[in-house]
Amino acid sequence: MSSRTFHCQLAWLGDDTTDDVAHDVNVHVEHDRIVAVQPGSVAPPGAVRLAGLTVPGFANAHSHAFHRALRGRTHDGSGSFWTWRDEMYAVAAKLDPDSYFRLARATFAEMVLAGISCVGEFHYLHHHPDGRPYADPNEMGHVVIRAAAEAGLRITLLDACYLHGGFGQPPDDVQRRFSDGDAAAWAERASAIAVGARARVGAAIHSVRAVDPASMSTVATWATARGAPLHAHVSEQRAENAQCLAAHGVTPTQLLARNGALGERFTAVHAIHLTDRDIQLLGTHRCTCCCCPTTERDLADGIGPWAALHAAGARLSVGSDSQAVIDPLEEARAVELHERLRTNERCHHRPAELLRMAGRDGHDSLGWHDAGVIAPGAPADLTTITLDSVRTAGADESAALSTAVFAATSADVHHVVIGGRVVVAEGRHVDIDVPAELRAALAAVFGET
Repeated sequence: MSSRTFHCQLAWLGDDTTDDVAHDVNVHVEHDRIVAVQPGSVAPPGAVRLAGLTVPGFANAHSHAFHRALRGRTHDGSGSFWTWRDEMYAVAAKLDPDSYFRLARATFAEMVLAGISCVGEFHYLHHHPDGRPYADPNEMGHVVIRAAAEAGLRITLLDACYLHGGFGQPPDDVQRRFSDGDAAAWAERASAIAVGARARVGAAIHSVRAVDPASMSTVATWATARGAPLHAHVSEQRAENAQCLAAHGVTPTQLLARNGALGERFTAVHAIHLTDRDIQLLGTHRCTCCCCPTTERDLADGIGPWAALHAAGARLSVGSDSQAVIDPLEEARAVELHERLRTNERCHHRPAELLRMAGRDGHDSLGWHDAGVIAPGAPADLTTITLDSVRTAGADESAALSTAVFAATSADVHHVVIGGRVVVAEGRHVDIDVPAELRAALAAVFGET
């Protein structure tokens, strides 16, 4: 259907200056775009009624889809980020285009159930496990793009340059499939990625461990020439900072700044262990910092200085990263709640500001600059949260937004519309049996019957 109307019982339209919601909102859609928004209106005949609170679709600004295979499998015994990474590499070594497609499609479908309309996939599984390119050098990237399309959401494939196994170290046996050998070869391959209307390509510097300074400049130049997003893992671990200081005499943020990476199209993922100078640089350059709290606490990474970054001028987005859980509401409220734990004070970010992190600023960091609002001209992306579950029942309508942000979970997402198409109805994906596909995909990865 090229034209339809959605009638929202309550709607937050994407204005982060207010926590107020509008009542009885008709959202008129032509093809995949919103053409009119009418609060205080009676539902016309044939309208799709959305009971509860409707907000703009969420953006998952940092995802490694294949990490979904690790959920629940890495909690035995002691360990650290680095021992977890060994288990992640073991999964990375198993995947081929078919198993990667199945796992990514099921994982992206789980994201849709959580109200996510766009994902930024930080992609570095490029080649055969032994490092040989596939016949199509971008086969693994193309299967990820196809998986997102079949799951029903938009994607920015953040193709990652990953050249070294550490500062001055060659890739190890698993990392060989990540590496193109040099930045020029990465740029040639990334330039050939084929996308459609619902997919875009951005660039990623995997980390300062994996990309040398000259190669950082090459990746940054490639992104600038295309006006494309540029992302990088930054200061997730203290060990990374210490190694960077030993190798280059500066922090990771300062090294990225020195080599032309920072700017309004740049997103620093994690950005946890920062100096005051790092915070100033990221803020002054109007960078985005992607917070991934559920992963960061799962991996014992730490709590980022997110309020300080925001105050310095940086924008904040959220991501599911390792898929420890997939719940943008949990990621967004954790930005606030972790800050409360760090400072012993409450109310650093208003509910509307947290929703902007989960929506508009995330979309913007992925290159979808018109998304994240319910307004004429925007993509018709609507996520409806029920207000009658055991978590949300009894909330006064004046507190609907704060109830959704601080109490609801992905299980309360009842309806999802992406590009004008209903993809989730009454809590179920309209095309995919998501639990069954997850079970089958994971069984294939681990050789289980």
